[in-house]
Parts: sequence; C-alpha cells; structure tokens
Amino acid sequence: MHVPIGNRTMIHTSIPIEWGVESGFALIIGSKSKAVLLFGASWHEACPSLEAVLSALAGTAPDVFFGKIDAEENSGLSEQFQVTMVPTIILLNGGPAVDHISVRMEGGFDPSQVTIAVQRLLSASEGPSSANVSNGEPAARPSPEDPEKELAVRLDTLIKRDSVMVFMKGEPSAPKCGFSRQAVELLQEHEVPFGSFNILSDDSVRQGLKKHSNWPTYPQIYVNGELIGGLDILKETAEEGSLKEEWGVTGPATVITPLQDRLASLIKRSDVMIFMKGLPSAPKCGFSRQMIELLDESGVPYDAFNILEDNEVRQGLKEFSNWPTYPQLYVKGELIGGLDICKELAEDGDLVDTLKQ
Repeated sequence: MHVPIGNRTMIHTSIPIEWGVESGFALIIGSKSKAVLLFGASWHEACPSLEAVLSALAGTAPDVFFGKIDAEENSGLSEQFQVTMVPTIILLNGGPAVDHISVRMEGGFDPSQVTIAVQRLLSASEGPSSANVSNGEPAARPSPEDPEKELAVRLDTLIKRDSVMVFMKGEPSAPKCGFSRQAVELLQEHEVPFGSFNILSDDSVRQGLKKHSNWPTYPQIYVNGELIGGLDILKETAEEGSLKEEWGVTGPATVITPLQDRLASLIKRSDVMIFMKGLPSAPKCGFSRQMIELLDESGVPYDAFNILEDNEVRQGLKEFSNWPTYPQLYVKGELIGGLDICKELAEDGDLVDTLKQ
C-alpha cells in the first residue's frame, strides 16, 4: 500500500519504509508496538546492505514496523532519538516514544548483529530493555531519562547559576510586567549582582519552576539556590536593610539567554562531547576527521554534535567558550580545546586519562 506524505511516498509493506515528514511519524507507527528504524544517508556506503538485511527480516515479521529514515533530511527525528551518526538502527518496544527504545546500534556493526537483535525483539515481551550496541560494545549514550527528571535537573542547574537568580518576565533591560520591573529596580538600587532568566522564552521552565519550588507566581528570587520568594518578600527584606549584606552576595551578574542555557546543556550531554563539522562517520573537514580518529583510538565513548546543521550553536559556542575554531572537545562540561591540544595530549600519553577524568 502506498500512502503519500507531502511530496514523498511511504510504502507500508514488508520492506523498510521511507518518509520525509516528521509530524506523521507517531501516526504511522502508532498501530504497532514494535519497530525497527534505520537512520541512514544516501551517501553512506553501508546503508544499502543494511536496507537489504532489514528488507529480508521485514518479510518474516509482519507485526513489526520497519522504517528507513534519512537522518539529515529528518533532523527533528534524529534529534528526538539522539542520532549523531549514520548508520544508526533503533529498535522500539512498546510504541513510538523515545523511552521505548530497547536497542540502539551505531556505527560499523555486522549485519548478523542486526538479525540477532531483531529476533530478540520478536520474542521479547512489550517494554524497553535498554540494550545499546556500538561496534559490538556498549554505546556511548545511555537511554534517555524521564523528561520530568531531566527538567528537574535543568531547573536545579538554573537556580544555582548565580548567587542571586531572578526568574522574570522579560529581560532586566526590558521587563515585560510591572512586578518584574520593580524587582529589577530594587536589586539594582541595592547594587546586588544577579543573574536572570526570561521565563517567557521557555514555557517548560515557566511551568516547571512553579511546581519545582511550590511558588505559583513570578518573579521568583533565589539566593544560593534557595527560594527567597517573590516581589513582596523582596520588598520586606529591602526595607529591613541592605539586600547585599543580608544575603552576603558579591560577584558579577549573569543574564542567561535561551541559547546560553541550551549550550550549557549540550556540552554536558555526554561525559565526552565533540562539536565538529559533519558526523563521526562522515567528517566534513580534515581537523574534525583527525579528532575522531584520536577519539576512536582512545576507546573512550563519546557523543558528537554537527555544527553544520545548526548555525546558532556554531556561532554561539565560539563566544560561550571563548574558543574561535572547530572541532571543540569537552569533558564533563569543561572545554579541553581543539585538535592541537588533543594531539599533544595523545603524544604525551595523557589523552585517555583526560577523557576519563
């Protein structure tokens, strides 16, 4: 059966299918509880043989949904399933959600591994088993966490970003409500350095922080990671004396933009993160290729971000980390440097220890 999707055609039969519209993904796969998804690219030499393997397997498994996805054209799905290299095969058990991933296979792997994994999927009870394979070894990335848990971790990080943090409507230079404006004026009057976050830029933070701190309104003021309260409490504290002395705060203020928040999360997405041109399986510049070779030789798991697909990250990360070129290597959120530094570490025999710190 052929079902048109946009200007592409979906073939829902016993061979791998293709689609080019991300919004239809859950609808298409939703009727089947198990699925095998190949994230590939037309230029990758390994993809045709994997498609042939999946085509043969699909004929023996009518109750399993088989899909072939162009990872570059469907960047939303690739990001949703945390695909950073091609080919990647993902087995879902329980539905189309990310938390139903039971097996992830990345990079260069033997087709026999795919056959075995699919056979296990067929015999498995419904629900994810969280197995990951990359070149026959555990994959670099763990299965995605509960979204609520991830949000809680993000909120904890945000409220501790500065000694004094204000979650407000708008920016300190352009508040979007009277209460936020008054809070900023009070802090500035008392010469209190503070960081800020514009809740209008991120509804998940706006709604999540209300529940996280059990405080229903904005602005919200935090000191050393602890909720002080809103504007009324800020006014009362100010009337009693110096806010700066009362809180014992010093240091510069930081205004957190949505991009800064995103970059801070990206560099910590994996213990070892490389920001490069292209994918590990297909670097788009010689420096990125050499960096991948060094990392592969180290044997330490890593994750990668293709800066060519996101110009905001490409330009923003240069300023964020004060490092003007790519690739950039991070370990546990700390910048190690570029290719030259990593080469020196490798030559001195210190690269593996640095990556595992």
